[in-house]
Amino acid sequence: MQSEQRQKIPILQNQVVVFSKNYLPLARINLKRAIVLLVTGQAETLEFSSTQQWEVRSPSVVLQISDHIRLTSGNPERHWKLPPVNRREIFRRDNHTCQYCGSTKHLTLDHVIPRSKGGTHTWDNVVTACEKCNSSKSDRLLHETGMVLKTKPKAPMHPAIAFAEQFWKEQQPVDT
Repeated sequence: MQSEQRQKIPILQNQVVVFSKNYLPLARINLKRAIVLLVTGQAETLEFSSTQQWEVRSPSVVLQISDHIRLTSGNPERHWKLPPVNRREIFRRDNHTCQYCGSTKHLTLDHVIPRSKGGTHTWDNVVTACEKCNSSKSDRLLHETGMVLKTKPKAPMHPAIAFAEQFWKEQQPVDT
């Protein structure tokens, strides 16, 4: 009996992709959470050509659960707020890497257009910089220093959009 239970537990750890009502991939959740969404009527199964299915049994119900489900309702009042422009969020966006030289040591924040020259403390003007690069750039504009940014600074993407981009990249057929 115990060995039978041990064998059944891992199936609940399988991953299911959740799509919004409008078929936007939102997240990956475990099978246990998917069961709750399906049983409570908050989601329905989706069947694609490559869909995997699991059979889950209870004393009164047998469920066929696909590895893709779609929410049947959405909360229009639920909005994602842009995170504040602060040290932690800028470092996260820039992958804890200096945007001038690529160093990961002694990191600070740098205003691409210095505040003294009208630059603002916004997502598109603040980058991660190591102390050395920040010091050499000082209070000057990039063209005055000859320095180049590795990536253009921008506000973070909505998590659902970021997940959707990653999801569809993973679904692309690999050229051989």
